[in-house]
Amino acid sequence: MAKRIQLVLNDYVYKLGQAGDLVEVAPGYARNYLLPKGLAVRTTPGVLKQVERRRELERQRLAELKGQAETIKAALEKTRSFTIAKQVGENDAIFGTVTDREVAEVIQAATGQEIDRRGITVPEVNKTGTYQVDLKLHPEVTATVEIQVVPS
Repeated sequence: MAKRIQLVLNDYVYKLGQAGDLVEVAPGYARNYLLPKGLAVRTTPGVLKQVERRRELERQRLAELKGQAETIKAALEKTRSFTIAKQVGENDAIFGTVTDREVAEVIQAATGQEIDRRGITVPEVNKTGTYQVDLKLHPEVTATVEIQVVPS
C-alpha cells in the first residue's frame, strides 16, 4: 500500500474536511490536486502550531456563544410567560394560528432579547389558552416559555 501524506486543509474540500483539518491523503491526490489548487499545505511544526491556535480560538468562540445563550435563557426564565392577543371566533377558536415570528416579536418586545425564529418550536395553537413553546438558543441550550393566547 502506498504511503500517505499529511496535509492541513486551507479550504473546505468535499468529503475530506473543513479548513484547518489535519488529513491524510494519497500522494497523487496531494501532488496533483490539493497542493496545486492551494486547497492544502504540507504539515510542518509551524503549521501544526497555527492549526492548534485556530482550534483553540474557535473553541473559545463557541464557549462564548454558549455563555450568551445561557444568559438569554436565564432572562427568559425570569419572565417565563408572554401574552399574544388574537382575534377569536366561536368556542374560543382563534382565526389563523400563532407563528414563530409572532412569538419572536413578543419576546423581543418584552425582554429586548432577539431570538432567531428558526429555533422556535410552536405547538398547534387553535384555541385561546396557555401553551409551552421551546426555544433553541444554541445546540446545547434550550429554553421553554409559556405563551398565553388571549382574545383581542
